[in-house]
Amino acid sequence: MQFLVYILAYPFLWLISILPFRIFYCFSDVVYFIIYRIVGYRKKVVRANLALALPHLNDAERKEIEKKFYQHMCDMFLEMIKTMSISAEEMDRRFKVTNIDLVNEYAKKGKSVILVASHYASYEWLLTINPKIDFRGIAVYKKVANPYFDKLVRKIRSRFDTELIETRKAIPTMAQNQRDGILSMYGLASDQSPKLDRIFHSMKFMGVEVPVHTGAEMLAKKYDLSVVFVKVKKVRRGYYEATIIPIADNPKDYENFEITEKYLREVEKQIYEAPEFYLWTHKRWKHRVE
Repeated sequence: MQFLVYILAYPFLWLISILPFRIFYCFSDVVYFIIYRIVGYRKKVVRANLALALPHLNDAERKEIEKKFYQHMCDMFLEMIKTMSISAEEMDRRFKVTNIDLVNEYAKKGKSVILVASHYASYEWLLTINPKIDFRGIAVYKKVANPYFDKLVRKIRSRFDTELIETRKAIPTMAQNQRDGILSMYGLASDQSPKLDRIFHSMKFMGVEVPVHTGAEMLAKKYDLSVVFVKVKKVRRGYYEATIIPIADNPKDYENFEITEKYLREVEKQIYEAPEFYLWTHKRWKHRVE
């Protein structure tokens, strides 16, 4: 059954990926109308999250953010499909990194890096920065349940020299690369809710006390990896700009959880600047600390 679903869906996904951008975004508008107006996908979750995280805004202001978010979400997931066929030249025009030299300075110092991102703007197209770095580019990801779609996701995300590893393989990979002296940059998105058996710290995120992921900090300290945050800005529809922000050059110099909190403060600033580009459909605040 999983294979049947895959072979039925694949031609449709490929057709979407080769659409000219003008038609592509017209199609996204149709998807938005279906997802938001007809299906109402996770609308209750989005509204609850916006009310919790942005209580200083009135209902009308949050409703406007809600509509813009759904439009952006449809664009973003379709843009991931677009990655199946988009050329490197076109991607370079649409996703720019303002200061890639900053992260390459770590390579000159012989330091591997953890790049922490958030589920904001185009986190999928972040993978296209790998041809521009002087590291082995590795993205840590959660395996898709359907093995055929998992293979497709890996193929899409690996088009621009990115190596994907499952979460459970992150520690062995880092340990092996350290032993072999392979300079690497590990990409992690660490702004969502952790599993209940992996909670080591909580803090206020968007004004609400919640458990937070601490894995990036723990790995950075264990393997002496510098930590940087990548802030992605949506310039206009289909165009993005990323900026690298240093978080911790020498992670062992920081108190426990200080790096985690510093990273999440950057995420907060990013969300407050333009909240419509954050992934509000996730149940980020489901485990609140009373």
